[in-house]
Amino acid sequence: MAGTSGSARVLGVLGALLLIAFFAECSSNSQDVAISLTPQTAYVGAGQTTTTPLFTATVTGTADTSVTWAVNGIAGGNSTVGTIDANGDYSAPSVTQNTTVTITATSKRNTTKSASATASVMAPGVVTATNNPQVAQYTITPPAAATVSIEFGTDTSYDNGHSTWTQTAPAGGGPVSIYVAGMLANTLYHMRAVVQFTGSNTVDDTDQTFTTSGWPAANLPVITASTSAGQTPQSGVELLSLVSGSSDTMTPAVTDLAGNIIWAYNGGVGAGTVLNPIKLMPNGDFLMNFDENGPDGGGSLMQEIDLADNVKWQMTGTDLNNALAAANAAGTCHGDGCNVTVIGTHHDFAMLPNGHLIVLASLSQVVSGTTVTGDVVIDLDQNHNPVWTWNEFDHLDTTRQGISWPDWTHTNAVVYSPSDNDLIVSIRDQSWIIKIDYNNGNGTGNILWTLGYQGDFTLVNGTDPVDWPYASHDVNVISSNSSGTFQVTMFDNGDNRVLNSNGEECSTTPACTSQVPIFQLDESAKTATIEWLDDLAPTYSFWGGSSRVLANGDIEFDECALSPSQIFEVTKTTPPVTVWQMQVAGGQNAYRATRIPSLYPGVQW
Repeated sequence: MAGTSGSARVLGVLGALLLIAFFAECSSNSQDVAISLTPQTAYVGAGQTTTTPLFTATVTGTADTSVTWAVNGIAGGNSTVGTIDANGDYSAPSVTQNTTVTITATSKRNTTKSASATASVMAPGVVTATNNPQVAQYTITPPAAATVSIEFGTDTSYDNGHSTWTQTAPAGGGPVSIYVAGMLANTLYHMRAVVQFTGSNTVDDTDQTFTTSGWPAANLPVITASTSAGQTPQSGVELLSLVSGSSDTMTPAVTDLAGNIIWAYNGGVGAGTVLNPIKLMPNGDFLMNFDENGPDGGGSLMQEIDLADNVKWQMTGTDLNNALAAANAAGTCHGDGCNVTVIGTHHDFAMLPNGHLIVLASLSQVVSGTTVTGDVVIDLDQNHNPVWTWNEFDHLDTTRQGISWPDWTHTNAVVYSPSDNDLIVSIRDQSWIIKIDYNNGNGTGNILWTLGYQGDFTLVNGTDPVDWPYASHDVNVISSNSSGTFQVTMFDNGDNRVLNSNGEECSTTPACTSQVPIFQLDESAKTATIEWLDDLAPTYSFWGGSSRVLANGDIEFDECALSPSQIFEVTKTTPPVTVWQMQVAGGQNAYRATRIPSLYPGVQW
C-alpha cells in the first residue's frame, strides 16, 4: 500500500507540472497575438457593396486567425453605419453627404487584441442641366485628394459612350464639377463618375441619368456624312466653323463622324455674322471669332466660352482699339508698335504655348488717294494686352495690288512656328504665304521668306507658275519641325491662277480649279517641292477651305464655296482614295472643318 501511494504522488506531481506548462503556453500564446488591418483608409460609394474584400485583417502569434468585425462599435454594423461580413466586404449606407465610419477587427483567440481602420463613404454625384441643351453638369465631392472623370453612354454598360477628361479634386477633398458633352439631342444617357483616390482605391459613383434636349430644328445646319466601304476614318469628332446666310442658323458645331450634331453654340453677333474660326483651347473652352459679312473685321467679337455656353471672356473691335491705345501710351508695345486703329479681328488666330494669343485684325490706309484695306498681326499677352504688332503696310509693297484691290491682302491664317518661334501667315489676295521674324515678341518683323508666285522659292516637282498656290486659305505645318526642311499644306483655291510666263490667268476659259498640295520647304536652299497633290479639277472652290494631315496619315480638306460644302478625308496616295466625306447644305458653308480627338483636350474618342 505504501508503494502504491508513492507512485500516485509522483504521477500527481507530474500531472500538475504538465498542467502548469500547458496554461503557461496558452497564456504566452494569447499574449503574443497581434492583429493589423489594411488599408488604414478605404473609400466606397454610398449604398454600394464592395465586390472584393475592402479590408483585410492579418492575425499573427496564433494558429487561430479568425476575427469578428464591427462598424462604429456595432458588431457586423447596421443599416445606418453600414455592414461588414466575415470576409471584410463592406456595404456602405445610403447617404446624401460624405460620412466616415470606423471598421474594427477583433481577434477571436484574444479578444483584447483588435485593429481599426476608416471607411470613407462618398455621397452620390448630382447631375444638372446647363445653358446648352446637350450638355450636363456632373458634380461630385471626393472626401480626399482624387482625380475624377465621367463616363457616359445610352445604357449602364457605358460601352457605347465616351469619357470626359480627368479633373483633380482639392488636396483635402472637395467638389469637382465637370461638363458632360458629346451627347445626341433628345436622348436618355447614363453617366457615372470614376473617382481615383490618391494612393488608394478607385470608386465608381452610382449610375446617374440625364435626358438631353435639343436646339430648334430650324436653327441647326443640314449635315450628312458617310464612310466609304472598306475604309476606316481617323477617329474623333468634326469641329465645324460654318458661315451662315441666316441669322437663325447656328454656326459653331461639332458632329460625330455620322454627321450627328453633338454640340453647338447659338451665340455671336446676330444677322450677317461670319464665324472664322473656332478652336478648342488647352483649358477645355472654345475660342472663336465672329465678324460681319464684310468688311473683314467689321463688328468683330472674339469669345471664349465653356462647353455649357457660358462666356468666359470676350473682346470687340472697340475693346481691342482701347487696349492698343493704352499699350501705345504706356510704351509697352513692340514690333511695329500699337499706334494703329483697327476695323476688327477676323479669319484666324493662333494660341501660343506661353499663353499669348496672336490675332489678325484689318485696318485701312489711304494709298495714292485710294482707301486700301490691309491687316495687322497682334500679339496679346496672357491678360489680352497688346505687346507686339506686325503691320503689313510697313513690310509689303502696296504697288503689288493683288487679286481684289483695294482689298489688298485679305490675310486668312496665322500659324506659330515652334522650331524658331516665328510666325507663318497666309495672305490670300497676294497669293503668298510668308514667314515673319517674330521671335516670341522680340523679333524685327522682317519677312524671312515668301512662298508663292514671284516669291523666294524655286518650285520643284511642279510647273512654275501654274502649280503655286493661288488665293489659298489656311496653312498648316504638318511635320514635327517648322524650320529648316519641313512640310506645309493649304487649300489652294486657285483664283486668278497664273498659267504661263506671259501672266495669263485662269477665268472661264480655261476655267479655274482648286487643289490640295503638300510642299516640302527647304529654307536654306529656297526650294519648294510638291510632295503630294490632290488635283480637284474640275472642282473650283473659290474661297474658304483648309487642309491638314490627320493622326492616321490621311489628309482632310474642305471645299467651302460649293453647294453643299464638301469635307473629305482621303488617303495620302496617288491617286487619293476617299475615306470619309461630309456635306453641309442649307445655305451654309464650312469655312473650316477640323477633326479633333474629342470635346476634351487629351481625350481620344
